[in-house]
Amino acid sequence: MPDTVFRDVEVDGQIVDVHVRDATVVAVGDVTPAPGAEVVEGHGGALLPGLHDHHLHLLAMAAAASSVDCGVHAGDPGGLAAALRSAPGTWVRAVGYHERTTGRLDREVLDAWVPDRPVRVQHRSGALWMLNSPALALVDHVLDHSPDVERDAAGRPTGRLWRYDTRLRPALPHSTPDLAPVGRTLLSYGITGVTDATPDLDADAAALIADGALPQQLLLLGVPDVLPLPPGLRSGPYKLHLRDHNLPPLGELTDKIAALHSRGRAVAVHCVTAESLLLTVAALRAAGPLPGDRIEHASVVLPGVAADMARLGVAVVTQPGFVYERGDDYLATVEPGELPYLYPYRSLLDSGLRVAPSSDGPHASCDPWRTIAAADRITVGGSVLGPAERVGRARVLAGYLSSAEDPGGAVRRVCPGTRADLCLLHVPLREALAAAPANPVRLTMTAGCST
Repeated sequence: MPDTVFRDVEVDGQIVDVHVRDATVVAVGDVTPAPGAEVVEGHGGALLPGLHDHHLHLLAMAAAASSVDCGVHAGDPGGLAAALRSAPGTWVRAVGYHERTTGRLDREVLDAWVPDRPVRVQHRSGALWMLNSPALALVDHVLDHSPDVERDAAGRPTGRLWRYDTRLRPALPHSTPDLAPVGRTLLSYGITGVTDATPDLDADAAALIADGALPQQLLLLGVPDVLPLPPGLRSGPYKLHLRDHNLPPLGELTDKIAALHSRGRAVAVHCVTAESLLLTVAALRAAGPLPGDRIEHASVVLPGVAADMARLGVAVVTQPGFVYERGDDYLATVEPGELPYLYPYRSLLDSGLRVAPSSDGPHASCDPWRTIAAADRITVGGSVLGPAERVGRARVLAGYLSSAEDPGGAVRRVCPGTRADLCLLHVPLREALAAAPANPVRLTMTAGCST
């Protein structure tokens, strides 16, 4: 590939030229382009390292693109029912459901809407699937007797299945999700690396991700130690997905963490309730922490818990976008005593924790510039949720610029010797941050290739 020279770009507040050769930044300063080099005029726009989303779900993002979006029909059960009935395909798949859409959803409600085709609807949290009777009949052989399968007084499944993605998969029709559009969308926002936080990934799922034409660097949390990874994939801390409606005993979680640590594998623990976070902190303290341990979400952090996490040395990967997208629902439904402690940011930093932002796509927008703007703690409806947890937009961007292996740690820089995963903005960085959530990305480069 030809050399690339970015001329008159802003790097660390200075206007310079940047020379890229063979997927590597080789010079920053005054550069004279060699014959045949591609010259990109920066016009003073910022040139950043490519952004890294530290927590999303690639296959779910691809599947969501061909699913009914329940959020479009919020407050309109008739509209949602019509959308489900008119959806193409043998199976109907829907995502983004919330109780405020039409109330509680189960097999009886879905049967009334769509009685003749299998339907499965995912709660917007990603934790719950709701199936109608035709769908339940087709997956009956994989339903177990755990609390994850909700049953009525007669022992019959209600259609509500908790944390059941992996167990449902063998009973569902085979499909190959198209990851190429996901990769292109991420590039359009300047994202050149992602951490997939899907739990319990098997060899088939890893192969789908590896073969998905994704240009981003990929780190997977949900693959077991024994699974050989295809080229281009790396494993990170092991994802432990706690079931909040059925938390494990402290000893069981401690033993699981200790076993992973004994093999040199850090953990990434899903914590979306105060109870699950307290349990995880106690288990990490008992097992002994390992560098690389992470807390995913930390959705509710009660006073004093951040200091306990800091003593353990864990990183926190959070989702400021939820404050914007779901904040009005939180204000209406969450206990008032918990509202000040939802998705904290400032108090975690003040406790000495490393904190990194992420999208949790497809459960929230994967647009990092919207997430950066959400640092203002303003909801879609214009309310302010937890103003004491506000941080500067530059601080959230810094989290996107931390490495996959050290979320919330040192900020990557554009300097000689670094991989040419780069993001060129239309404007200087200060203007881009002030204009967020507007997307300022002009060009994204991965391993020296521009898009």
